[in-house]
Amino acid sequence: MKLGLSRACLYSSCCASISSSSMPSLTAIKPKIPIFLRQPTYSVTSSDLQKWHGWAKNLVSSVGSSFVESDNGPDSTLLCRELNWLLEDSLENRSSSSCFSFPACKYDTVDEIENVMLRISLDDLYQLWKQRIEDRRPFQYIVGCEHWRDLVLSVQEGVLIPRPETELIVDLVSDAVSNNEELGQGLWADLGTGSGAVAIGISKILRFYGRVIATDLSPDAVSVAMFNVQRYGLQHVIEVRRGSWFEPLKDVEGQLVGIVSNPPYIPSDNISGLQAEVGRHEPRLALDGGASGMDYLLHLCNGAAAMLKPGGFFAFETNGEKQCKFLVDYMQNEIAGSFCNLNIVSDFAGIQRFVTGFRQ
Repeated sequence: MKLGLSRACLYSSCCASISSSSMPSLTAIKPKIPIFLRQPTYSVTSSDLQKWHGWAKNLVSSVGSSFVESDNGPDSTLLCRELNWLLEDSLENRSSSSCFSFPACKYDTVDEIENVMLRISLDDLYQLWKQRIEDRRPFQYIVGCEHWRDLVLSVQEGVLIPRPETELIVDLVSDAVSNNEELGQGLWADLGTGSGAVAIGISKILRFYGRVIATDLSPDAVSVAMFNVQRYGLQHVIEVRRGSWFEPLKDVEGQLVGIVSNPPYIPSDNISGLQAEVGRHEPRLALDGGASGMDYLLHLCNGAAAMLKPGGFFAFETNGEKQCKFLVDYMQNEIAGSFCNLNIVSDFAGIQRFVTGFRQ
């Protein structure tokens, strides 16, 4: 798994209403509002904001390449860009951040700006950046969102941060739907939805002709996924259910035209060696795939055989070539006759990452 840190220019503050009937009854956790969606209610002087940035810049300088050397973490250049993004998200007027010359991780005296409005207090800015550097808290948890495809998704502790490579699942679904009209009009399932990223991406492919059920065991993930579905006005297309894998789908057994999942696939013994931002902070529930990393991938294969309609499509993300080949071999030999047209697809980096196929 890679830690996705790309940023897009999409900032949408629209928030559609959601019917109470679609809210999971087991979810009482209120998702945190991303910084860029908060109201700018904090007034600070430009001088005080510059002092914060000077302090934050010094923390970045102290890092150098130490994070890279310890666990392939971010270097000071990337942290400088994050500093820029944090300021942009925090300012009422994003264009004001250019006055601070942040792209070069420097700042100038800004005499013409006496006061600026922030969406977060200056004390919180100090605290958040300290957490970013000293605790290696993921940047996405700091600002409360991640940019993924054309989406800006809420994320927070307890919810896996969607990765750039996972974006390909949506493309794989798009290809399958374009070749089979029935797939575009049926019922899909996104298992282990996390932030709801894949479910939302798929719903845009279906264009309101099909529906998606997104499941997750974590109440944090269910809450955040519902928030994201709501923001994009897709609550009548996507239904979020809390539960483990296929358990919440008993009422639609054999009726699904598609199943997708980015399950936990990191071998248990490898968790401690992950980048600190991942291993220390992201939910182990969404990372740990058992001794070989294959526990949930095999469970998905077995369940998909019962849940999919004949001709139904699936796409599963894996840890790489070894898991892909193991999964294909398992489906061809251990559950022979269940699937056809099995295929291994590489991610953007050329790593064999996905296994796709169709219900026989």
